[in-house]
Amino acid sequence: MDSKTNSNYAVPVAIVLAGLFIAGAVFFSDNKKAPVPVVGTNPQAQNSNVDIKNVNLDGEPFIGNPNAPVVIAFWSDYQCPFCKLGDQSIITPLVEEYVKTGKVKVIFKDFAFLGPDSQTLALTARAVWEAYPDKFYEWNKTFFDNQGQENTGWATKAVIAKLTAKVSGIDQTVIDGLLVKNSAKYQAALDADKVEAGKFGINGTPGFIVGNQLIPGVPQYASLKTIIDGLLK
Repeated sequence: MDSKTNSNYAVPVAIVLAGLFIAGAVFFSDNKKAPVPVVGTNPQAQNSNVDIKNVNLDGEPFIGNPNAPVVIAFWSDYQCPFCKLGDQSIITPLVEEYVKTGKVKVIFKDFAFLGPDSQTLALTARAVWEAYPDKFYEWNKTFFDNQGQENTGWATKAVIAKLTAKVSGIDQTVIDGLLVKNSAKYQAALDADKVEAGKFGINGTPGFIVGNQLIPGVPQYASLKTIIDGLLK
């Protein structure tokens, strides 16, 4: 095929590929540990094997009215860039539109698989939740907003203390003490979250469950909003 023919095909092929990528969701796979497009993912497709009622909520970090009519579970890794995108493009508007109005409760689930920094941050998050549950969401968002490069060792004790200091009312010495005292308990919770995710078919990050629907990757907010509004009816 000559160069002219190649150029004739290059543009339409590029457009098609771009459209497929945009139409799909993106996530980090536990198997490949790399960003991949989930082409054709339909956030509104039902999965008979998934139901938020079967998700363990006991002791898990959450925001919103404990008795909110709609519950969303969100599996993530603090190093995953798509989890950062999910936090900023999905969780943030959810908080403003549904959580603060008492309509939605968001459960934060751990899927810490991208390396040592992921484990360190997930364990620290558990200590924050235990000591300062009312500060958890702000802390969680602070670390996603200031996410470092994957597996560079960025989540040092000094960096964690510096970022935690951005959230008023958290005593880092309390967090450090809980990590020493309860690290085994926190690790067990992290492991349980990951095993539970696998049972629901979640093998990468991020992953959402709302109602009886599994949403791998980052959906369009409008699509998720349609699901929530349907459940609220």
